[in-house]
Amino acid sequence: MAHGQKSPRWALTQGSFSLAPGLSLFSLLLLLLTVSAADEYDYYSWQSDNFHSGRFYTKQPQCVDIPADLRLCHNVGYKKMRLPNLLDHETMPEVKQQAGSWVPLLAKRCHADTQVFLCSLFAPVCLDRPIYPCRSLCEAVRDSCAPVMETYGFPWPEMLTCDKFPIDNDLCIPMQFTGNHATQPPVSKVCPPCDNELKADNIMEHYCASDFALKMKIKEVKKEKGDRKLIAAQKKKKVLKQGVLKKKDLKKLTLYIKNGANCPCSQLDSLGSNFLIMGRKVDQQLLLMSIHKWDKKSKELKFAIKYMKSHQCPTYHTVFQ
Repeated sequence: MAHGQKSPRWALTQGSFSLAPGLSLFSLLLLLLTVSAADEYDYYSWQSDNFHSGRFYTKQPQCVDIPADLRLCHNVGYKKMRLPNLLDHETMPEVKQQAGSWVPLLAKRCHADTQVFLCSLFAPVCLDRPIYPCRSLCEAVRDSCAPVMETYGFPWPEMLTCDKFPIDNDLCIPMQFTGNHATQPPVSKVCPPCDNELKADNIMEHYCASDFALKMKIKEVKKEKGDRKLIAAQKKKKVLKQGVLKKKDLKKLTLYIKNGANCPCSQLDSLGSNFLIMGRKVDQQLLLMSIHKWDKKSKELKFAIKYMKSHQCPTYHTVFQ
């Protein structure tokens, strides 16, 4: 996607029309059925005044099924997407690879429309022109999810700069839960690294998103400048993934939950057991990505630990980038 401040312009093969305020995603899908039943559409692609690479598609995009292993968008509410997508991914393997890095954020439920927003770009609906998310949708998701991303040391990426997206009176995908807060999924107030189910899939997602993974004990927990500081016990640690960790890091291991001084984390209520710890190194600090109590009876944990030994994590750009 283009970098800069100006909003994109789109080249249309048909006359333009405006989207009525409050048009739902379901209504947009009905529009899809009435606009065209074809599997492919005449499409020149969008351009931007500040789009430096000059990318321009001459072939017609394809309308393809959203595969079951595209976990970010498989259950988004429609079954077909267009390729290339709106993030310049031209093949399904590329879409899966890059979209996979956002699944952990979706699990955090930081905003009810996170999936709608991300999938409008990764797996856009099939129409005779690209339909971008409205700027207000981007801003709402950004304002709710950027603090969660910051917890893990990730900034809100430039490719999702909200000023690039059309204002709400243009044809765009609007917020789905405006004025209907009762239908929104509950937003967790738990510290993000502590709000993870002990499920093998979930563990492996965080394992691949993390720089390191350890089995270890925690000596004490302190609060420091709005963060929560976890000081490791000196007992032997089992390294499951060493990554960027050096021997000196392991000797005096200290982890941080960014902005987590006051949010609840039930795993830290009792420090007697071992923990599965996964994290990232950001600016010389070790940030906690995920924490689980080491439950010897858990089949999910046993399977994940065994799977770690042979699993090849996908090589995508930095998670959330």
